[in-house]
Order: sequence, then C-alpha cells, then structure tokens
Amino acid sequence: MATRKQYTKEFKLDAVSLVVDQGYSRSEAARSLDINAQM
Repeated sequence: MATRKQYTKEFKLDAVSLVVDQGYSRSEAARSLDINAQM
C-alpha cells in the first residue's frame, strides 16, 4: 500500500488561498500545485 503524502499547514493555506482569494477552481488549483483535485 502506498504511503499517504502529508502536506504542511502552509501548503494547505496556500492551496485554499488560490481558490478563495484568487478565484481558481478546485481543479485549477490542484493542477497548479500538482496534486489530486479529490483531496
């Protein structure tokens, strides 16, 4: 079984900021951060 990737609090806040403050869709934010949009 694969190990789950753990993200820092700062990374998570940056990801949320892309959507909330900068108007990215979840899909766009995920692509720009190279993560799965379902996370």
